Parts: sequence; structure tokens; C-alpha cells
Amino acid sequence: MNRTPRTLNRVLLGLAGLLLLAVGSGLVLLSTSPAAARWWQDTAPSLVADAGRVLEDTAMPGQSQSWLWPLLALTMAVTAVLLVLWISAQGRGRVDTLVAEYDDDGAPGRIAVSGAVPEQALRAALQQDPDVMSVAVSTWALRSGTGLRVRITPRQGAAPHLVAADATHLVDALDSALGRSSTVLISLEAGPRYRLGREDRVR
Repeated sequence: MNRTPRTLNRVLLGLAGLLLLAVGSGLVLLSTSPAAARWWQDTAPSLVADAGRVLEDTAMPGQSQSWLWPLLALTMAVTAVLLVLWISAQGRGRVDTLVAEYDDDGAPGRIAVSGAVPEQALRAALQQDPDVMSVAVSTWALRSGTGLRVRITPRQGAAPHLVAADATHLVDALDSALGRSSTVLISLEAGPRYRLGREDRVR
């Protein structure tokens, strides 16, 4: 339900990891291998000289500064903008409205139900169950409309299938009250120490 670009994140993390691994391996090699250190001592002066010649050859007309410096500043500004866009793309998908429909039967008008209504109703009903330790309900935008995500943490020793069945019955009652069926993801989590033991049920 979350619209975070996971594929892009994995690619970026993979590239960043490979870059850091290469830099770290090079530094370790230079510090531990005498042959690599001698090669760097022999090569670094020529690299610095080549960089100086490149800056001189790319000097702007009538100035001593190279046009590569403004290009570098522009590249950094574009990179900063792309990073802001990338950060804003994380965790998208949450909405505030569960139902928004136009009704022209009788008095025409738009009917909207805030996501806070089912969120508070389900949370209050589920927290009355002694087998439930905590509940988190949120509304998400889907391709087919909107839906709910219900995350339940049962108490230790509680039967997960019974907790899931109670949550399903409450969702059915909510659908009857709203007059429409919503897509609901019920997620059972065993607490922070047992994050791997999780069960998801889509209704």
C-alpha cells in the first residue's frame, strides 16, 4: 500500500554501497601495500598536474577561472533538487479521506467520509479485546480506490487466528455501517522483538 519507490531505493543503495566499498578498499590497499603506496606517490603528482592543465584549458575568456567550477556548482544544485524530490517520494500513499462519492439521488451533493472515522472506530473496538496489545489503523490510496491498513500486535500467548477473525468481523460491521466494502489489509505483528514473525491478511 505504501508507494515508496523500493526498486529505485535498492538501486541507489547498491550503487552507493559499491562506491563506498571501492573507496574503502582502495584506502585499505594504499595503507597496507607498499607497492600500492609507491604507485600512488608516483602517480598523484601527474594527476594534479593534469587537473591543473584542464582548468587552464577551460578558462573562461578574459578570466582565469575555469567554466568547470560553475558547471560543478550547477551539478550540485541539480543533485540537491533531485535528492529533495527523492525524499518527498518516500512513504507516499496515505490519504485523509476513505470515501468521496457524488450522489445525485434526491438532493445532489458530494458525500465524503474522513479516514479518521474508521481509524478511530476500529482502533477503539480492537483495543477492547484483552488479547490485543496495540492497534494502528491508517487509510491509503490504492489503484482501485482507497483502503485501510490495520496493524495489530497481539499479546503474548494470544491466538493470532482468533484476533484476525475478530478484526475481520469488525471490518464487516464497519462496511455495513458505511454502506460500501473497502479493501482492508490486516497485519498481525508479534512485537518489536519478533518482527520476522508476522502474518498479513487481505480482506
